[in-house]
Amino acid sequence: MRTQRTDAYATGGAGSSGAAGTGSGGAVRPRLPARARATAAGRAARPAPPTVRDLRERSGRGPRALTFAPGDLVVVSGLPGSGKSTLIARAAQGRGIDSQDARERWEHRMPAALPYAVYRPLARLAHYAGLRRALRSGEPVVVHDCGTQAWVRRWLAREAARRGRRLHLLLLDVTPRTARQGQRDRGRGVSGYAFARHRRAVGRLVGDAERGILPAGCASATLLDRPAASALRRIAFDG
Repeated sequence: MRTQRTDAYATGGAGSSGAAGTGSGGAVRPRLPARARATAAGRAARPAPPTVRDLRERSGRGPRALTFAPGDLVVVSGLPGSGKSTLIARAAQGRGIDSQDARERWEHRMPAALPYAVYRPLARLAHYAGLRRALRSGEPVVVHDCGTQAWVRRWLAREAARRGRRLHLLLLDVTPRTARQGQRDRGRGVSGYAFARHRRAVGRLVGDAERGILPAGCASATLLDRPAASALRRIAFDG
């Protein structure tokens, strides 16, 4: 896969088109042979190569906003405790769909002594039902992704394609130690077994992105370390 690497901070829309006008003298372009026209049309129909933006190791001097096209979808992936929920709450401008929100709503409804594992299926069902409603609205959405649910990214890619829009991946690349500290700060951790699964899944996503390989259907990936994520104030869909 050929990948375009750039330091640009914003993505364009699903594609742009324009019509070439005639010159002031009204000259008409020669008509191409049928085979040449078919070849040119095939080239024009090819999707743009995916883009990888690496905003890590800039000491927080990265962009304050990432701008995408109206109707695009954004998925935020990273280790538990890496700052996904914090980033979405701060920057998504009310367009975030975060599984932690569903969990907290169920926690408030359940007895404090009841382990989350007991009602986890209900919380997840509520989260995915809310995500489905948001996707059906046709509005842009910023989605929390733990990294281990590849089927969710495939779902989002299909929805983006159905809309004729694009899916973009934001990858929070932090050390396991930083993620563990983030879990302690929020007062909620994951088991060693679960954390190891997340490390493997997120490690593959980051490693693939560094090599220019993105999940199927993703038009771009943006790599963020903790300072870059902290500097980001707005995820907009103004393009």
